Amino acid sequence: MSSKLRVGVVGVGYLGKFHARIYASLPDVELVGVVDADPDTAARIATEYQCAAYAKPEELLGKVDAVSVVVPTIYHLAVARPFLEGGVHMLMEKPIAPTYEEGLQLVELAERAGVTFQVGHLERYNAGFMELVKRVGKPRFIEATRIGGFSERATDVDVVTDLMIHDIDIVMSLVKSPIRDLRAIGVPVLTEHADIANARLEFESGAVADVTASRISAKKQRRIRVFGVNSYHALDFADQQVEEVIAHPNPAGGRPDIKSEKLSITPTAPLDAELADFVNTVRTRRAPLIDGRTGLEALRVALMVKEKIAACQP
Repeated sequence: MSSKLRVGVVGVGYLGKFHARIYASLPDVELVGVVDADPDTAARIATEYQCAAYAKPEELLGKVDAVSVVVPTIYHLAVARPFLEGGVHMLMEKPIAPTYEEGLQLVELAERAGVTFQVGHLERYNAGFMELVKRVGKPRFIEATRIGGFSERATDVDVVTDLMIHDIDIVMSLVKSPIRDLRAIGVPVLTEHADIANARLEFESGAVADVTASRISAKKQRRIRVFGVNSYHALDFADQQVEEVIAHPNPAGGRPDIKSEKLSITPTAPLDAELADFVNTVRTRRAPLIDGRTGLEALRVALMVKEKIAACQP
């Protein structure tokens, strides 16, 4: 590996162009090239960040040490396979794959190759969430809400795959217990897929999570509330601020001493933090924060939610 990590980006549309911008700004990274199905898009991004433009992903092989794959989910396996078999480290945007079987193939390919394989569950790099993780003990009840207005960008998938999977991953990272029961409901409104959905996850630890996702709401909200033993934490993912309420038992009995505090957290750009961490993970060869197995488990639960929703449809 050269002194600079040689990186490429496959897919420089809505999200991929930000990957290219961030890699180009990192001092220990050389953005070698970008790939896009639209030659004009690839050429424009390549010109902006002074790298090569390619029409096919395989044209990057032999030129890069690591790659971001930011293409539609249905193409993940086909695009990723040559890179993983060629020993190229990979950041794969979420969800890891459209099916569990394809996701497992990706994980096994990466494990056989011995490369870093990270899944892009971006919210784990939210500064507020990273502080929340340090303070939440054993969750008893979690309420997660992720709602927003309609966008043409992701109408080929349902709201579970598009939005809810973020909170599924987050909830599971906090609870760390197998799921005992799962119930879900959802309905299509503006597309042929579920546009609004709710899932209730019950864990063997006794914890319960209620997760709601909508892409047809008038307002935008990304919040999580976590209730634990004598504690309550609330995070607004947008402003990355955490509210903490701690109840200290009264030794004399009676009403506990309740203290509420707005934690002072400096917001960061989650994607910048994620890509910088990916580069550092490749260099140090430590385990990624969200490895392939973690991304695969989030997909497995999301698919369970989708199955429950489908079973409720007329």
